[in-house]
Amino acid sequence: MIERITVEGPVILGAGLAGLTAALAAKTALVLSPTPLATGCSSAWAQGGMAAALASDDTPALHAADTIAAGAGLCDPEAVALLTREGPQAVRDLAALGAPFDRKADDSFVLSLEAAHSAARVARVGGDGAGAAIMAAVVAAVRATPTIKIRENARARRLLQDATGRVVGVLAEIDGALVEIRSTAVILATGGVGGLYAVTTTPAEVRGEGLGLAALAGATIADPEFVQFHPTAIDIGRDPAPLATEALRGEGAILRNADGKAFMADYHPAKELAPRDVVARAIHAERAAGRGAFLDATQAVGEHFPHEFPAVFQACMSAGIDPRRQMIPVTPAVHYHMGGVATDLDGRASLPGLYAAGECASTGVQGANRLASNSLLEAAVFGARAGRAVAAEGTPGGEPIDLTPLPDLPDATLQTLRQAMSRDAGVLREAAGLARLLTQVEALEAAYGPCPTVIAARLIVDGALARRESRGGHYRSDFPATGEAVRTFVTLASADAALRYAAE
Repeated sequence: MIERITVEGPVILGAGLAGLTAALAAKTALVLSPTPLATGCSSAWAQGGMAAALASDDTPALHAADTIAAGAGLCDPEAVALLTREGPQAVRDLAALGAPFDRKADDSFVLSLEAAHSAARVARVGGDGAGAAIMAAVVAAVRATPTIKIRENARARRLLQDATGRVVGVLAEIDGALVEIRSTAVILATGGVGGLYAVTTTPAEVRGEGLGLAALAGATIADPEFVQFHPTAIDIGRDPAPLATEALRGEGAILRNADGKAFMADYHPAKELAPRDVVARAIHAERAAGRGAFLDATQAVGEHFPHEFPAVFQACMSAGIDPRRQMIPVTPAVHYHMGGVATDLDGRASLPGLYAAGECASTGVQGANRLASNSLLEAAVFGARAGRAVAAEGTPGGEPIDLTPLPDLPDATLQTLRQAMSRDAGVLREAAGLARLLTQVEALEAAYGPCPTVIAARLIVDGALARRESRGGHYRSDFPATGEAVRTFVTLASADAALRYAAE
């Protein structure tokens, strides 16, 4: 028999920056985390920092212009204006919670330059420790709030809906037991899709489950084909791959091939500070040609590595590479998903009672290619907005109509899927590979049922096949030109979750 509990306030799935910020804003909530707090979320792994117009010579309008330029024609200008306008206060709010941002002698923020920004506006912590430090402060604030409850080792197995389609709670698996949790609303803050790919910088737990759960409930999904590959994951054979933060290139680190040639000038006039998709394709091309790709920070950082970029330094040294004197081998890796559950500016999804925030949401701020260090900012700004909005939700809806847990994909099969996704839906895509991948994904759905991870993969693959152009993080070698700027909005078409799509 399934245990049933009713909670006051929302259930929040995910305990990264978006989920915990939403909980603090809602003031009363139950947060479900698949792992101990701050260990299984991308937020805690973020190195670069938070982008915001904090300098006297910077403005939200300039930040918005850079965001829209990087977004390759698909950003929602209203969402971007909101993000950049509320961004500085979001950083200050986190600082007030205790996040130890690097400061100058006059107490102003130390700000770094990153790719595709027209000004230095990235607030950092200890060079490359922003995510972990910010999360430590937010976790402490959440633990100090008695009306916010945390359940670790908890996964959602289905969104619960009443006869009208309203989301009325979650069927969760907590410490191995199924629990029916009824609530006024559900906020998805489950992160991205990195764990669906063989080479990723994100935690293994981040594998598109929130996206799949929402799609299976009938929610509208936006732009699933747009996956961002961070150009400079450290290529030392680890899963997940450690990250060499973008801030290294902001400090002057140079990309070279095995011959020592600085190759970025061959691909873009901004060289190392070109948009991420351009740099990722350049590194992919050098590696595919057998020339290799390395990040040379020996001159730009050198002896300052241990205290300026301690996380990168430790990762390199653990693999026998001394970045003070040696170049760092790098490879593109899945880092961020621009697509997600379509929401309004307060996090509301298309289904009553369902909200989404952070990477699993698609507000329109990231477009086809997220600007560096806008991810933690989006999580903080829109997490808070979703939390405030959900606090105004009324009484719970009706009785849930289905308490059956959705199926899980066996781990060995997931590993096979990850290899296939990297092979055919990676930095470069083309019709034959995507069609092969689609056949493989359809076979998994037929064999194992509507697993949320398989549904998430199918959304990405189907979107990539349908978009016959190249734009931002989506590059089709058979359609290299950029076409009309149109966003993708899809739902799973039928009640039994058959994988047919209906254009919204």
